[in-house]
Amino acid sequence: MPIRALQIPTADGPADAFAAFPEQGGPHPGILMYMDGFGIRPVLRQMARELAGHGYYVLVPNVFHRHGPAPVIELPEHIGEGARPALIARLMPLIEAHTDERVLSDADAYLRFLTSRPEVAAGPVAVTGYCFGGLLAMRTAAAHSGQVAAVAGFHGPVGGGGPEGLHRLLSRITAEVHLGHAESDLTPEALGELDQALRAAGVDYTSEIYPGTVHGFTMSDTDAFDPAALQRHWDRLLPLLGRTLTKS
Repeated sequence: MPIRALQIPTADGPADAFAAFPEQGGPHPGILMYMDGFGIRPVLRQMARELAGHGYYVLVPNVFHRHGPAPVIELPEHIGEGARPALIARLMPLIEAHTDERVLSDADAYLRFLTSRPEVAAGPVAVTGYCFGGLLAMRTAAAHSGQVAAVAGFHGPVGGGGPEGLHRLLSRITAEVHLGHAESDLTPEALGELDQALRAAGVDYTSEIYPGTVHGFTMSDTDAFDPAALQRHWDRLLPLLGRTLTKS
């Protein structure tokens, strides 16, 4: 499965990115995949390749492109709990600098680039994301409701903007949604409140806590990794994409 390095034109200069897609056939339905807070690294390439192997063109931009090309900070091969606090301390200013204005400007650029690729089929696209990338995926789906048919977020702070912010976000989403939450991130009570907000907004959704998980459970290069939860993530994501995206 080829990986191609790319440069995406944005309002603030080029964003480095990569795409994974099948060598044969096509064009393929397009998927925009948002990275987690640790950024682009081998595990993200592995996951994009696996997803592309199911017949999709997967675009993964460096969300921190304003601060330099990926990797923006040096990362160990394995992110253990001992290393996590220092890494998070360096990454949080980058995450906080990614304002709503930048999120929406970049989303426009990413989707414009994705849908212009000759390897990408005409028609709706999907957006998926991990950690804070899950929230970016939801915001992208809300801003491009006529274009995004499916959105999935995993261990993402979807309700982090409070009830009013959540209502504004969900009220604009027309895509089918799957949210997979870490048990350490969301209580059953909070899940119930989120589900109520999703229903009130008329969103077609599934939203569940993945049992026994901690934040970051999809990422195999961290201590948070849970192989069963990663498989559950694929078991939810692939049928969602199959229902909503038309393959050639």
